[in-house]
Amino acid sequence: MTEWLDAALAYAGRWMDYQMKAAEQPGCVVAVAKGGTVLWERAFGVADLRTGEALTAAHRFRVASHSKTFTAAGIMKLHEAGCLHLDDRIGTHVPGLHALVAETTIAQLLAHASGTMRDGTRSPHWQVRAPFFDEAALRAELARPLAIDANSRFKYSNLGFGLLGLAIEAITGEPYARWITREVVGASELASTAPDMPLAAGTPLAAGHSGRMPFGRGAITGDQPTFALAAATGFVSTAGDLARFFASLDPAAGSSVLSVASRREMTRPHWEVPHQSESRHYGLGTTIGRVDGHVLVGHGGAFPGFISRSAMVPDWGIGLSVLTNAIDGPAHAWLDGIVSILHRFAGHGAPSPAVAGWAGRWWSLWRAIDLVPMGDLVLAADPAGLKPFADATEIEATGPDRGRITLANGFASHGETVERGFDASGTAGRLFLGGSEWVADPKDLAVSYQKPV
Repeated sequence: MTEWLDAALAYAGRWMDYQMKAAEQPGCVVAVAKGGTVLWERAFGVADLRTGEALTAAHRFRVASHSKTFTAAGIMKLHEAGCLHLDDRIGTHVPGLHALVAETTIAQLLAHASGTMRDGTRSPHWQVRAPFFDEAALRAELARPLAIDANSRFKYSNLGFGLLGLAIEAITGEPYARWITREVVGASELASTAPDMPLAAGTPLAAGHSGRMPFGRGAITGDQPTFALAAATGFVSTAGDLARFFASLDPAAGSSVLSVASRREMTRPHWEVPHQSESRHYGLGTTIGRVDGHVLVGHGGAFPGFISRSAMVPDWGIGLSVLTNAIDGPAHAWLDGIVSILHRFAGHGAPSPAVAGWAGRWWSLWRAIDLVPMGDLVLAADPAGLKPFADATEIEATGPDRGRITLANGFASHGETVERGFDASGTAGRLFLGGSEWVADPKDLAVSYQKPV
């Protein structure tokens, strides 16, 4: 597996370079982990547009609803210890709730099936106009009735996970942040992860950014504490830590803070997410979907100035994480794109010596393409595509500088020849796919414009 995975991740880095420029994103960090070890991580762009500080893999990001997976893992640890049962009514652990809220179960809260309001009657904290709820404010919202009947459908709720944080405090007799740090974060050996702000002085923290407004991106510091909503959205972490943590939730993982039975319960589908074009399910603190036939189990996060997504892929026994520091960061699409790249390499294998030298990016007036060797073929990928190998042209190399297009879209050059042109130094500078000419250096594009008559 290592050879094809290494080749796939090398191309994933090149693809992400292009995607970052095309999307005009401030920064992104990507990591892949297996067996408790980070296999690959890359930082792209800047930590803060105001200063131009280079982003590194050590920078912390607000990872928002990833917090729910940590909280769910904490609840499952308490379940394993016999301190609670998933079918317990939450009111047996947390007093002062509306009668209907009190009747909901821990399992319903974990699976977002409790019917609890999403964010409360008002949630200005998501617009950075007010602090996040403290315990008194959260309890005031939980004293209100359910929005819909419990156990009637999937309905996402930050308040529900805030309530689970209160339950952890009531059962353990400790503050949520202290207990979860020791029992889940520390036990998972995640040295760069914390359940909320503030961080220790000197800890590198990426700044968040707004979307590309007509007047440009604005900076959002991202250092606000989330108080009683930390169990739902407070966590701060790195891509490397998250990739390792989500890999450890695979029931087949060799090491985890949870039993195999708990991991199976967390990561199996409990509810289908309704009214959504793409089929997705929710487990206990986890989202479950598919990319190119591969199951992905993980979570996303949206915090003012940050979008993130992490997942484990049981087929390969790996965890992935993509963190962005802008509110329009395409973390979800990029994670899916990386999985699609891995899928192609897993199917074809690492490039053979006969085609390894064909790798490179080529340019025309119309667009760029990447020649990507894998197995005994060369694929022409679209670096601008969110799945770069969708409908990719396949090339059979017939020599070091010649080949034939053996598979292409009907509108492309199926069956035609391929030729590379080399300069005196032996560097490939021209590529012909059928009759279409491409150059290795975009500066060599000869573009002329006629003035209108």
